[in-house]
Amino acid sequence: MVQLMKYTTFGRTGLRVSELVLGAMTFGEQGGVGAPLDECRRILDRYAAAGGNFVDTAINYRGGASEEFVGELLAGRRDRFVVGTKYTVTRDATDPNGGGNHRKNLRLSLETSLRRLRSDHIDVYWVHLWDEHTPIEETMRALDDAVTAGQVLYVGVSDAPAWVVSRANTLAEWRGWTPFAGLQVPYSLLNRDAERELLPMATAYGLTVTAWGPLGGGVLSGKYTAGQPSRARLQRDNLTEHDLSVATVVQEVADELGATPAQVALAWVRQHADVLPLIGARTVAQLDDNLACLDLTLPPEALSRLEAATGFTAGFPSDFITQNTPWVLGAAAL
Repeated sequence: MVQLMKYTTFGRTGLRVSELVLGAMTFGEQGGVGAPLDECRRILDRYAAAGGNFVDTAINYRGGASEEFVGELLAGRRDRFVVGTKYTVTRDATDPNGGGNHRKNLRLSLETSLRRLRSDHIDVYWVHLWDEHTPIEETMRALDDAVTAGQVLYVGVSDAPAWVVSRANTLAEWRGWTPFAGLQVPYSLLNRDAERELLPMATAYGLTVTAWGPLGGGVLSGKYTAGQPSRARLQRDNLTEHDLSVATVVQEVADELGATPAQVALAWVRQHADVLPLIGARTVAQLDDNLACLDLTLPPEALSRLEAATGFTAGFPSDFITQNTPWVLGAAAL
C-alpha cells in the first residue's frame, strides 16, 4: 500500500504523528468481541504501510492483553512508532489505591505498562479520566517527575472537564512542569459535546485532539441502517430515533458520494474540527474501509447536511455570547 497519511506535530512539541490514530482497544479477545494476535499483526502492518505511526492503548484494555499485544507486535520496530497508553482505571478493585490519578497509582501503572509494552519509555502517557479526589497539582507534578526520569516523553489527558485541563496547564506553565500536549475526547456526528468547551480550549492551548468513538459506537458505520447486524455491541431497538436519523443521513451522503458510511463519518470529524480520529478495527477489511476516508473530501453541501441532521447547538454561554456580540461591540462587531 502506498503511504497515504500526512503528519502533524503533537501539541506544542516537535513530535510528528499521523493523521489517523490506531486504537488498540480491539487487540485481544478478553471481555468481548476483539481480535486475535495474528489479525492484530495484519492490522498493525497495514496501518504502518499506510503511513500510520500513532498507536493508542491503555492499561485496562482487554484486561492488559492490548498492551501485551502491542509490545509483542512492535518488537524490533518500536522506535518507528509513537506509542500512547493511559492510566487511572484501577489495577485491582480490592485495593483502595489501585486506581485514580494519585502518584502511587501512576507509578505502579506506569511500571506495569512499560513491562507489558517491552519498552523503557512511553511516548505519550495519558491521564485516562479525571479523578476528582486527587488534586490536579499532584497529578501534574507526578507526571513531570516521570518525564524527568525519562520514562515518559509527553503527557496528555482524556475525558476531563475543560476547566480542569486549563488549570492543569496553567499550573504547569507557572511551575515549570510538563504541560499536557494532547486532549482525547469522544467526538462524532452523534456526540458533538466537545465543541462547547473542550475543542475551543484545546485550540487556545495548542493541544492536539484525538477523537475516540468517531463512528458513534458503530452506529455511523451503516450496519444499523438496514436492520440488526449479526455481530454488534448494540441492539438496533435500543438506539434512539435521533441516532438512527443521523445514521440514515450519513448513509444517504455516502451513497451519493460513492463512499461508505464509515468513511463519511470519519471524513466529517477530520474536516469539521481538525482532530485526529481514533480508528479501531477487528479485521483488516474494517481497517481498509476506515483508511479510505483519507481519500474523501466532503463538499460544503454534504457538511452542512450532516451537521443539520445532528440538531446540535452550543448552548450557554457560547450561543448567548455570539448573539450579543453586536450589543457589546457595536459597529466593531461587523
